[in-house]
Amino acid sequence: MIPESIPKAIRLAIEAAQDKKARAITALSLEGLGAFAEYFLICSAESVRQIEAIGDAIEEKLREDGVRGPRREGRTGTEWLLLDYGRFVIHIFSEKARQFYDIERLWRAAKRVDIPEPRRSSAAGTGDE
Repeated sequence: MIPESIPKAIRLAIEAAQDKKARAITALSLEGLGAFAEYFLICSAESVRQIEAIGDAIEEKLREDGVRGPRREGRTGTEWLLLDYGRFVIHIFSEKARQFYDIERLWRAAKRVDIPEPRRSSAAGTGDE
C-alpha cells in the first residue's frame, strides 16, 4: 500500500512503476534539506528495455492526470533514466547503476519511504486459490 502522505502525482508514478514490475521502489522526502526538489522517487529495473517501459508508463499516467511533461535525461539504451518534474524527480536505474550512484546514501538525511511490493494474485487456474 502506498502511504497517503505521499503526494498524488508521486503515488501515480509509483503505481505506473509497479505496473511495469519496477523493483525496490523508494521515495525520499527532501523537504527541509534545501534541495531543488521536494521528492525523489527511485526504482530499479532488470534491463534497459524495462527502464524505458517504466519511464514511458510513468509519463503516460501522469500526463493522463494533467501533470505537465518532464524534462527527460538519459538516452535510449542507458542504465539511468531521469524524469524531472520540477517538484519531484524520478530516477529509474539498472541495479548496477543504482548501486554505483547510491542516491539513497547521498541523501541519507531525507525521510525515506520504502514502497512494499504489490501483492500479485496467483495465476487463474493454478489450483492455488
